[in-house]
Amino acid sequence: MRLALAQLNALVGDLEGNGDRLLAACHQAAAVGADLVVSSELSLWGYPPRDLLLQKALIEQQSRVLDRLAAAMPAGVALLAGVAEATLEPGWPSLYNAVALVESTGWRVVGRKRLLPSYDVFDERRYFRPGQEAAVLQLERGGRPWRLGLTICEDLWVEDDLHGQRLAGADPVAELGAAAIDLLLNLSASPFGQGKGAVRRRLAARAAARLAVPVVYVNQIGGNDELVFDGASFVVNAAGGVELQLPCAAEAVACWQVGSQAQPQTLAPGPGPPLQVAPQADRREQLFRVLVLGLADYGRKCGFQKAVLGLSGGIDSALVAVLAAAAFGADQVAALLLPSPWSSRGSIDDAQALAQRLSLGTCTLPIAPLMAACDQTLEPALGGAPTGLAAENLQSRLRGLLLMALANQQGRLLLATGNKSELAVGYCTLYGDMNGGLAVIGDLYKTTVFGLCEWLDSAAAGPCRRSLGLPAEGELIGAAIRGKAPSAELRPDQKDSDSLPDYAVLDPLLKRLVEDLVSPEQLVAEGADGALVQRIWSLLRRAEFKRRQAAPSLKVSPRSFGSGWRMPIAAF
Repeated sequence: MRLALAQLNALVGDLEGNGDRLLAACHQAAAVGADLVVSSELSLWGYPPRDLLLQKALIEQQSRVLDRLAAAMPAGVALLAGVAEATLEPGWPSLYNAVALVESTGWRVVGRKRLLPSYDVFDERRYFRPGQEAAVLQLERGGRPWRLGLTICEDLWVEDDLHGQRLAGADPVAELGAAAIDLLLNLSASPFGQGKGAVRRRLAARAAARLAVPVVYVNQIGGNDELVFDGASFVVNAAGGVELQLPCAAEAVACWQVGSQAQPQTLAPGPGPPLQVAPQADRREQLFRVLVLGLADYGRKCGFQKAVLGLSGGIDSALVAVLAAAAFGADQVAALLLPSPWSSRGSIDDAQALAQRLSLGTCTLPIAPLMAACDQTLEPALGGAPTGLAAENLQSRLRGLLLMALANQQGRLLLATGNKSELAVGYCTLYGDMNGGLAVIGDLYKTTVFGLCEWLDSAAAGPCRRSLGLPAEGELIGAAIRGKAPSAELRPDQKDSDSLPDYAVLDPLLKRLVEDLVSPEQLVAEGADGALVQRIWSLLRRAEFKRRQAAPSLKVSPRSFGSGWRMPIAAF
C-alpha cells in the first residue's frame, strides 16, 4: 500500500477552502499511485476551531463539504480527514473529534479521539466527548486486506516517562495491541515547542515497539492566532527508525510505500514560502523559521499584506524588523523612528543602519513637539507638567498613537516589539509600546532574543537568511545593537538595569516561576536570593492586568502569556 502524508496549512473555519486543499493533495497523490492520503487532526476545520464548533450551521456545512469531496475524489484513492462528528445521543458536549474516510463512493466516520487535552492552550472537553473504543480501519488495497489503527494526536501521548503530562483515561496504543493491526496512523495538530519534535518521534517509536508495526504521524502546518504548527510529519518503522521526515515550517505532500525500501517520494509542496528545514537543523534556525511562519500566517489569515513597527535602535525592535522583512517582504514593511529628546544619537544611527541593511522604508517623526503639547495641556489638571513615571509613559503612548495612526491610514498590521521578560514584570506601557495586533517576540525572554540575534548575524544563518529573502552576507542586526546595554531611553542615561536585575539573572527565575509554576519559597530553597525572588514575584503578579490587555504573542515556549495562562487579576 502506498500512503501520502498531507501536511497542509489550513485556514480555521474555512471548510470549503480546506476541503479544496485536501482534494488537491488527493489528486497529487493519485498521480503517483497513492492508495490512501492521511491528513492532520481536524484538517477540514483547521486547528483549533474553538467556538466555531458551537455553530450548528458550520456542522451542517461540513456534511455538504464532505459530500462534495467524495463526489470529486479520484478513483482508487481514499482520504483520512479530521472532522467534527455530531453525536446522536443527547447531552453536552455534542461532538466527537473524529476521523472520516472519504472515497469516491461516499464518506463515513471511522475513528474518534479518546484522550481530550484540556491543559495549557487546549480546551477540547469544552467541545468534544471522548471516544469509547479503539479505532481500526479495514481497507482493501494492493490485492490484500489492511488493518489500520487510528489515533488522534493526544492518543499517542501515553508514556509518562517521555513527556510527564499523561492524561488520565484510556491507553489507546495498548488497546490496539490486541487488534492485530498492520500500521498505526496518528492524525495530529501539535503546536511547535523547542525540542518537541524529538519527543514526538520518541513517542511514535515507543508505540511502534509496543505494537510491532510502523507508525505514520501527520501534523498540521501553519500559524493560527497565537499557535504555530511546525508540521515535521514523519514515518517510523517497527524498529523505531525514521523512514520519512517531512520539513519543519513548510507545507508538503510526500508518499511512502508500506513495507518497501524504496526511496520516499516528496511531491510538490502547497502554496507558501519555500521554508525547507533539515530534520536536525539548529534549534535557533527552527525557532526563527517558526516565528516567520507564525507572523506571515497571522498577517495573511487576518487580511494584512503590510506591516509597521517602531524602530528604536534596540535589539527587540531590530529582531522584529528582521522577522517582518522575512514574513512580509522588506518592501511591505514600514519602520517609524520616533526619537524623543532622550534618544541617543547612537540609537537613531543604529536604527537607520538596520533599516538600510534590510531595505526597509523609514520615516522619522520626533515626538518632542507632542511631549511639549501634552505637558501644556495637562498642566491645569495636574498643577504642573507631568513628571516621573507619568512623563515617561506619555512618551511611549505618544509613539503608540503615531504608530496606530499610520497603521489605520495605510491598512498595516502594527507589530508590538516587547519581549517575554518585559511582559512578565510589567516593564512595558499599556496603550504605548504594548500597542499592536501581534506581539511577535512576546514569548521570547530577553536572553533568548540576544541568542537568536547572535545566530542571525553568524555565518551559520546565511542559508536560512537567503531562503527567506533576507541578505545572506554580513550582519543583519549588527554588533552595535547586539552590544549595547538595553534601555527604553525614557529619561537621560536610563538603563533597564536601573529597574530590573540583569536579564541573565532575571530570565532563569522567570522561567521557573512562569513555565514550571514553582513557588518563591521553592526557588529560595534551591539557592536563589530571597529578596530578589520576592521582588520578581511581586512584579509578576502585579503586571497581570497589563498582560490581560496585551496583543497575542506567538507561542514557542511550554507556557506563554496567552490562552494557556489563566491567572486572576484580583487575587491574594
